[in-house]
Amino acid sequence: MRYDILIKNARTRNYSDIVDIGIQNGKIVKIGSDLGNDAVEMLNADGGLVTESFVNGHLHLCKVYTLSMIGDEALKQYQGSSMGGAMTAIELAARVKEKYDEKWIIDNVRKACMRAIQYGNTHIRAFADTDTKAKLEGVKALLKAKEEFQNSLDLQVVAFPQDGVIRDPGAEEYVRQSLELGADVVGGIPWIEYTDEDAMEHINKMFDLAKRYNKGISMLIDDAGDPTLKTLEMLCVKTIKEGWSGRVTAQHARAMCLYPEPYFRKVSALIRKANLGVVSDPHTGPLHARVKELYQMGVNVALGQDDIADAYYPFGRNNMLEVAFLAAHLLWMTTFDDMNVLYDMITTRAAKALGIDDYGLEEGKAAHLVILNAGTLWEAIWEHERPRYVIKDGKNVTLSACSKRA
Repeated sequence: MRYDILIKNARTRNYSDIVDIGIQNGKIVKIGSDLGNDAVEMLNADGGLVTESFVNGHLHLCKVYTLSMIGDEALKQYQGSSMGGAMTAIELAARVKEKYDEKWIIDNVRKACMRAIQYGNTHIRAFADTDTKAKLEGVKALLKAKEEFQNSLDLQVVAFPQDGVIRDPGAEEYVRQSLELGADVVGGIPWIEYTDEDAMEHINKMFDLAKRYNKGISMLIDDAGDPTLKTLEMLCVKTIKEGWSGRVTAQHARAMCLYPEPYFRKVSALIRKANLGVVSDPHTGPLHARVKELYQMGVNVALGQDDIADAYYPFGRNNMLEVAFLAAHLLWMTTFDDMNVLYDMITTRAAKALGIDDYGLEEGKAAHLVILNAGTLWEAIWEHERPRYVIKDGKNVTLSACSKRA
């Protein structure tokens, strides 16, 4: 057999011995010892770790690199110790949308996408504000980037009504128009509404669109320091009733940190019943979902970059190993077993949460892989360096010419 790509001398998570990995027609066709040397392209891992490429479960891609435009007032409100000012932060951050224009947004988006590929991201769930302020400027930029980068990066574009649906009359129509343009996922942020009744109506309206266009759903849920927030429970119940199990993700769910234990157990049971994915970004706010416990319960938990130099977070490189490194500290996940869990949350569990089926370091799966310098997961997370090689759909998409500072 002549392989398109043959990776030699690879260390993996699933095999105890050093192996070769043969890739043909975009698929992993053979994993074994000494697969020969007949290949169009040979890549020597030199005993380095080869794993699935990285999945970023949550990124506000239309807002990247806008911190200098908006300042840090929103950041101060959002990252206060109790997160009581989260709604105020969103209102302050919305000012940047007064300047929204696809022409400058796309330049920032391209820069972030290039960095994603450098750091081995091949799949990103990317949110675009889609409301009466942003209109369709952000979603147009993301859809353009999706087409431009389609050979090296899969962007799942989320039409996201950041300022609410009931609070922002007209936002629902912009979400609908975004789906007509080609957006992949219906967004939502029901907790931002003023009442529980309005939050439920928000969820209902977004589900109506998802069902009409046969789309998945991603909603920012209970993203504040308020243990009385119940939109996670609402989302789970609606998902079960509508038969949308496995097609819905909850982003953040930070109030979960403050839930009374009996209520947490009830909601976690609902999450499992709804087969809801949960995406956490613990580095962008002082509260976070109870990630480790959810993972142990079998929930598909993912990590996300969330923000890159915007009104909510001043850093970020689209480097999911860096995100895992930060999570190791913030969640106190520092044992070797924890490293496996963290790595799952930026690869296999993240893929399941986002509905990416043809993914995994297995024969017959699509070849989405990274070849690292590190020999162990511990070293990979510790150093969080750029991969030596990035493979997407069986093609070497490594951006070797990009600056190491990126």
